[in-house]
Amino acid sequence: MDERTAYVWSVRHRHSRTGPCQEVLSLSREGTRTRLLFQGGEGRFVPDGFLPSGCVSVGEASLNLHEPGVVRGFVDEAARRGLLDRSADLDGWELFPAVAASRTADG
Repeated sequence: MDERTAYVWSVRHRHSRTGPCQEVLSLSREGTRTRLLFQGGEGRFVPDGFLPSGCVSVGEASLNLHEPGVVRGFVDEAARRGLLDRSADLDGWELFPAVAASRTADG
């Protein structure tokens, strides 16, 4: 992926009757769609009436999935790991530490 690759992205909240809620970041380009799933639970927080829409949080680290810089961080990290070459549902929490660290480093 080069710097000119454009993605269409959206954020939504998904409820479940059998488990915790999820925040979903969808990344689409050229016929592929990658969904990063953030399921709440065990110290992982998603909007549930206390957090604002798009906020995902672990411990002291929080990211707002509505912020373009945060989305770019997830795109860059997923691309670095070779995860954007086909449509897939991925565990967004696996990318979270690297993106949170890069956002902290960026100031």
